[in-house]
Amino acid sequence: EVRSGQQQFVYSKIMCWVAFDRGLRLADRRSLPAPRALWMRVRDEIYEDIQSKGYNEQVKAYTIHYGSDKLDAGILIAPLVFFISPNDNRFVSTLEAIMRKPKDGGLLCNSLVYRYSGGDDGLEGEEGTFNICTFWLIEALTRAGAKDPSKLAQARLMFEEMLTYSNHVGLYSEEIGRIRCWNFNSTACVLHLSE
Repeated sequence: EVRSGQQQFVYSKIMCWVAFDRGLRLADRRSLPAPRALWMRVRDEIYEDIQSKGYNEQVKAYTIHYGSDKLDAGILIAPLVFFISPNDNRFVSTLEAIMRKPKDGGLLCNSLVYRYSGGDDGLEGEEGTFNICTFWLIEALTRAGAKDPSKLAQARLMFEEMLTYSNHVGLYSEEIGRIRCWNFNSTACVLHLSE
């Protein structure tokens, strides 16, 4: 999340939902003792909280935190962790908002995805596009492509373009800068997992 003070960040809320959901699944699959009723109640409360406060009707998108009108590409993980269907109307409208150009309030620039609206994450220096978010967008579009084939075509084009940003051994940097060069390190675990 951005370093701009304490907020109810939607991405963090989704990851809390994931923790309870996976705890329940793990306990069920391994027959482990767990306070199932409590975990299920808390998981469902988190879900309802996100649905009622994390979606901005004016923006027609899930936003960075409750009460905000700023986008966060972190929401792209939602269908990947089974928090929401990739074809849910709210998620599809969020996808569409993210896929607008930054000058139009979106996060997509030449098939690369910025993490936040406005590009300010609270750290010094210029923010580049976030490679993991680009891979999340590709995956979300692929899953939404089951219902809308045009999204699958978009995902394929974006994936093919992303392949051109890897180095000679197929690794990616954390970010791509404005002049199409690597920003930051290539040892961020998450980027290797996204491939």
